Amino acid sequence: MKINDVILRTISRIVVFIILTFGVYLFLSGHNTPGGGFIGGLVLASAIVLLYLSTDIETVQKSLPLDFKYVAAVGVLLATATGFGSILFGVPFMSQTFAYFDLPIFGVTELTTVTIFEAGVALTVVGVLVTIILSISEDGG
Repeated sequence: MKINDVILRTISRIVVFIILTFGVYLFLSGHNTPGGGFIGGLVLASAIVLLYLSTDIETVQKSLPLDFKYVAAVGVLLATATGFGSILFGVPFMSQTFAYFDLPIFGVTELTTVTIFEAGVALTVVGVLVTIILSISEDGG
């Protein structure tokens, strides 16, 4: 018997958009205020998990064809690469730097190397969390 979950699917589309927006905000605000890659990654992963809960797994995998194990691996490589990138410039491992750039639309904007590291952390958290949730759902059969 199929459960009628029209309300769940309809509301989850709106809520997923709100959660993704909040997750990106937390990620981008992380180097100046509380937030960052870990918290942003948790919030982004919760949006993906909500998609899996509100629809079936096949539908989400068709629209989002990612192997989240690879997402986690890319995140770890990106975070590690930023540490070794500092060694290439002759500064201690995991040192960070920042500069201000005049971007066409945004104006004067601060860009930091810690944002690249935080992107790696966020990808790792999303990949690991979604992989764990999908593994648990497969075992629950």
